Amino acid sequence: MLADVQNLMELQQADREILRLKEEIAALPKRVAVIEQKLAGTRAVLENAKTAVKADESARRKYETAIQDLQQKISKYRDQSLEVKTNDQYKALMHEIQFAEQDIRVNEDKILELMVNAEAREKSVKAAELELKVEMAEIDKEKNEARQRTAEDEKQLGEWNGKRDKARAGVNADLLRHYDRVSKFRGTGLAEVRDQKCMGCQVVLRPQTFNEVRSGQMVICESCQRILYFDPATESAEQAHAATRRRRPRPKADADQAWYYRGEYGDHGEVFVVFINTDGSSSRRVYDAHSGRKLGETETLAGNYHIAFASDLPQAVRLNGGWPASEIEEWGTEMPTRALDSLFVDLLAARAEAAKGHVHGNTAEAITAEHPAAR
Repeated sequence: MLADVQNLMELQQADREILRLKEEIAALPKRVAVIEQKLAGTRAVLENAKTAVKADESARRKYETAIQDLQQKISKYRDQSLEVKTNDQYKALMHEIQFAEQDIRVNEDKILELMVNAEAREKSVKAAELELKVEMAEIDKEKNEARQRTAEDEKQLGEWNGKRDKARAGVNADLLRHYDRVSKFRGTGLAEVRDQKCMGCQVVLRPQTFNEVRSGQMVICESCQRILYFDPATESAEQAHAATRRRRPRPKADADQAWYYRGEYGDHGEVFVVFINTDGSSSRRVYDAHSGRKLGETETLAGNYHIAFASDLPQAVRLNGGWPASEIEEWGTEMPTRALDSLFVDLLAARAEAAKGHVHGNTAEAITAEHPAAR
């Protein structure tokens, strides 16, 4: 892996940690503020409960005073009844006494109602006081933890800032500017390549681009502009996982169309070769494995391709692939990307199958030894 890419990986990790720490430092006061807001609500509940108790006590005193006044009136009316000289005067005083006694009963009922409610109000006050005590202890704990966490985060922040400065110092200035520019707009300036895809934008890479990244070359994603890197440890884990999955479909031995991969082909390097049997003869087309460009002209010989082109088959890897002959003819001088990608993916699957022991002999050796992307 290039030193610049390694430093960028360390830089991106530092940037992520710095962002996380800053967000955590900013979030701690907000968490305390939420508890304080809840505490203020509990205080308000307690004050309302105490106010209600005081209001009930004031109302009770008012009713007791009213009863005392009414009792005094009754006593006065009784004294006056002893001095009246006519029945009408006596009856009038008796009516006043009855009205006063009725008012006393009404006030006594109100006092009784307040006495019944007083127990519930006292419970509300005690409950609010207890909740307030618990929340005050909680907020003291949260504040203390927040102070400790903030101090620890600020310490780590200083360390990561140092690592960040060191990593930036080890990156080419032009590359660093590109990283900063892409990070500003996309959140990250670096992306891992996994399963032939840019993990930043999920776009599938061309086989040639994938091989360049795997070989440690500096490559920028054409789709998202992130700087690409390859982690062999990730590939090993994915290959181990792929080996546990269902076996790859086997190409039919008697198919009229057959695709092969060869690590070397004459003066060329890696190629994909397709043979097509038609009416007692067979044709051969050869394509560059990286660019998909057709190499040379289509050659046609008499007989089945196993016989007509027998010399092409040793050390070749049979692949799954099948497109109508008319479509292949329309490709002209370059294979479409979708076909190239399909063959390349099947080649990787064949390699995983060989590693698990599902393929034997020369084919397995060819997969693991000849294709640089399959090493």
